[in-house]
Amino acid sequence: MTVARAAVLVSLVGAIALALLSIGAGPDLKSQAPAFDLEEVTIADLIEAQRSGRRTARQITEQYLQRIEALDRRGPMLRSVIEVNPEAVAIADALDAEVGKRGMRGPLHGVPVLIKDNIETADRMSTSAGSLALDGSIATRDAFIVERLRAAGAVILGKTNLSEWANFRSSRSTSGWSARGGLVRNPYALDRNACGSSAGTGAAIAANLAAVGVGTETDGSIVCPSAANSLVGIKPTVGLVSRSGIIPLAPSQDTAGPMARTVADAVTLLGVLAAADPRDQVSLPRPVNVPLAYTDALDRRALEGARLGVARAIFFGYSQEADRLTNDAIAQMRALGATIVDPADIPNAGTYGASELEVLLYEFKASIDTYLGQLGPRAKVHSLDELIAFNEAHAAVEMPHFGQDRFLEARRRGPLTDQGYREALARSQRLARQEGLDAVFDKLRLDALVVPTGPPPWKTDLEHGDELLGSSSAPAAVSGYPSITVPAGYANGLPVGISMIGRAWSEPRLAAMAYAFEQATKHRVPPTFRTLTVSAAQ
Repeated sequence: MTVARAAVLVSLVGAIALALLSIGAGPDLKSQAPAFDLEEVTIADLIEAQRSGRRTARQITEQYLQRIEALDRRGPMLRSVIEVNPEAVAIADALDAEVGKRGMRGPLHGVPVLIKDNIETADRMSTSAGSLALDGSIATRDAFIVERLRAAGAVILGKTNLSEWANFRSSRSTSGWSARGGLVRNPYALDRNACGSSAGTGAAIAANLAAVGVGTETDGSIVCPSAANSLVGIKPTVGLVSRSGIIPLAPSQDTAGPMARTVADAVTLLGVLAAADPRDQVSLPRPVNVPLAYTDALDRRALEGARLGVARAIFFGYSQEADRLTNDAIAQMRALGATIVDPADIPNAGTYGASELEVLLYEFKASIDTYLGQLGPRAKVHSLDELIAFNEAHAAVEMPHFGQDRFLEARRRGPLTDQGYREALARSQRLARQEGLDAVFDKLRLDALVVPTGPPPWKTDLEHGDELLGSSSAPAAVSGYPSITVPAGYANGLPVGISMIGRAWSEPRLAAMAYAFEQATKHRVPPTFRTLTVSAAQ
């Protein structure tokens, strides 16, 4: 697709969306979609339907593709799927043929999965990070996690829209917008933000456009869109899930992870994704007792005897509704048998922001130069310098709403051997790990910390950028430790999530406690695709 053609398409799609929303068509948008009886189904439901012969992988895949056409391309026009896999039906047919010969391939046999558009697939889909600079960039090899998904029997249904370049291009960016895909809309309220760079995965899975999805996170980009779309999101320990074949931002914090409508689905997907990969050295030094069958850890009584600390100092107070729902959740956890240590604040939380940003700037420059440099002669850009020049040359379509100040700042950084980088990384990790999370876990003997994931979704404003009032993602992000967010309820119909943050490699314990809370509360309800008038800029 040419840049000029892309600009026309983005403008046309925006005009159509505005027209649809302004005339108040919203209440009927969902009913206009084709009959769809897979809403809120789980992985287990889809596997059983195939085992019993009630459905084939092809039938399941075609229903989800029709759903994408009805709700993402038309109707509310969520714009959460940046590209549909043209081979999806053929993949499903091949999986159906396998059943009679060898049985089901694995735990995701025939299950449609959407993955973020910074994850490489060696097929006919681009891997672009939402940028027109990489539109048409076809990988020669699957990312390691895509190899794992295919081996487990998943149908890669398509790629999800995202905040372009994982939301690192500008300090004034709007989450969920990319030049290639446009603006992702939150299915719970179409004028509200879907949050984080994995916004498309969040909106798509919330809207039942696939069974489960894969997002990526450097700081908040799995947990924030999961919370904003009433999903379960797992940000794993850095190293549990391979990053090879994923467009990088900052390798010391980057990870992929599952986004799903239930804890059981999220941990089923995590069990597929989690594996050591020789192409990602960070994934190799892992504890020998790291499980792959995370579903075995799920226990409705897991909160009995758990010690949970409430980190209040800087993670409460910016949203009354998030505070209210989090406090309600804490009371429910206490009723389920947990010992609540309140407050249990994280030492140094909020003090490593400058160091974290310095690390991200250095690592982005080094890692994106390496990634772009290996794309080959047909690629439009081969370095950060060339990417900056591309954006400047195509500013009308690449930078109509915000610029690239972070890219310019990163370009000024030196190599990773610089003393400034090494000191910033050491300081960030020391404050977040030994003198932060480890210190509070050891002192208070905690299983996890509980915090609001973030506020209810805010109104999208492309002119001024995000208005995120607060977030609790940084301690887990900077330390590289795991966190899981689960739905905590709704504020005026807008989703709010709570997060549990744990020690390194504590995913089974976190998942078990999240599952116990989820099963006792059952907060998630499907979105209603409410129509709210939006400005022409959106």
